[in-house]
Parts: sequence; structure tokens; C-alpha cells
Amino acid sequence: MGSLDGRVAIVTGASRGIGRGCALELAAAGATVYLTGRTVTDGSAPLPGSIAATAAEIAAEGGRAVAVACDHREDAQVEALFGRVLGEQGRLDVLVNNAFLIPKELTSGRPFWENPISNWDDMVDVGTRSAYVASVFAARAMTARRSGLIANVSSSGAAEYAWHVAYGVGKAALDRLSADSAHELRAHGVAVVSLWPGLVRTERVASMRGALPALDVDAAESPRFTGRAVVALAGDPEVMHRSGSAWSCHDLALDYGFRDVDGRLPKGPLHGRPRRIPAAGRA
Repeated sequence: MGSLDGRVAIVTGASRGIGRGCALELAAAGATVYLTGRTVTDGSAPLPGSIAATAAEIAAEGGRAVAVACDHREDAQVEALFGRVLGEQGRLDVLVNNAFLIPKELTSGRPFWENPISNWDDMVDVGTRSAYVASVFAARAMTARRSGLIANVSSSGAAEYAWHVAYGVGKAALDRLSADSAHELRAHGVAVVSLWPGLVRTERVASMRGALPALDVDAAESPRFTGRAVVALAGDPEVMHRSGSAWSCHDLALDYGFRDVDGRLPKGPLHGRPRRIPAAGRA
């Protein structure tokens, strides 16, 4: 039996990367996972991965997953997602807000005034705002049961310069969303946390191996490491003590005793990001 048997989770942006890792780990722990994304099938996006592929991987491992196409810029689609989960399962225990849109200029090294203003909309709409919208619907379901966990995938970029002005502003706002929503949800038994992964070996990062001389891509943590942090928090009966704060996945691994898929303890949040990634290495 898994530690999350009988639980129901939603993971946004689970076509690839950290979202995929969270979906895989939640399912491995016994939860029924609804996973969202805009990439429905492999081959329809520049990078590998899709919600169908993630759901198939979960099924191959003996888990339960439902892939739901969802554009998190469209509130009606998000509302329909939560309505479907409650209609089919009657409960929601975990929400992982991971959906994020990475513009090609993120790692260009150009100052914000030389980049398109749309970069703000890309990273704040599909990132901060989408987490707020999903949290609204999750809170309505979780407060009714007086339990639940909302985990917002953030970054040390919330506290120090990272890549792009709009990126840092969005992550700082996401941590504030965690803190303030936790304040209002505490009396209802619902925990909210932000998570700070380190350098993660996502499909995008792996494609830039050799173009990131300042970063050790081979030593990066797997996308499932953040998923293990979510599982540990979701299974902790004292999780309310952590609500309202940002936690590095590295520190949670030390506290809960989990490690990455290869048995290592990753270094933790990424600091001192390079100013620019060479054009040949961009994805």
C-alpha cells in the first residue's frame, strides 16, 4: 500500500519536467492523479513529452492517472478541470501548481527593456496568475473537507536575481501567494507551501548540456525529486506546521529522509545563475 492510497491529486503542467516528476511520484505513492498540459501527444511540441505520455508512464508503473488537456490561461478550462475531478472522485487532496510558460528570451541575457513586454504576460499569467486561479478552485474543494495541500513550484529566484526581471517578480509573487493564502486557509485545515527545487534535469535543461558551462547539468536533480518532496508533505500529519513558507526540496529531503532516484542528495536551490546562455544552446 502507498502512503497516499485513496488520495486525489491535480498536477498542472505535467507534460514534462517537474510537473511530470510530481505526477509520477504522487501516483507511485498511491494517489489518483489528474495531470494537465497543452501538449496532448508526443511530437506536437519542440521538446519531448506530453500529458498522454506521462499518463501512459504512470499506467505502466501500475498507477492511476487521467490526462486532461488544459490551457491555464483560460479560466473556464481550469474551472471545468476541477469540476470534473470532483464529479468523478468526490474529493481533492493535493494540488501542485507547476504550469509555467518559458519564453525564448528567458536566458538571452538581454535586459528587460530590450525584451518583448509579452515576457511579463507569459511568465506571470502562466505561472503566478494560473496558480492563483487553480488555488481558488482547490480551496473551495479542500475547505469543504477541512484538509488538503497546495504546493506551488517556485524558485530561489523569488529571493535573488535569476534570469529575467519578470521571472523573479513572478516567483516572488508566487511565494507571497503561498504565504497569504496559507494565512486564510489555516483555520480550514488546508496547507499551502512554496517549493524551491535546485537545478533540475528537465528535458529543456538536458537539451542544453554543453551550453551551460557555469552549471553542472550532469549533477542536476531529477524531476522526480520535487515530486518526492510533495509526497512527503502530503503524507505528513503535521504539515500545517510548514504551511505558509517556502521550502527547498533539499532541506525537505534532509527532514523527511528521502533522496533522488539515483540515491543522491542534490545540492539544493540554484544560486548565481549565468547571465546568458549561448544562442546555440537555447531550446
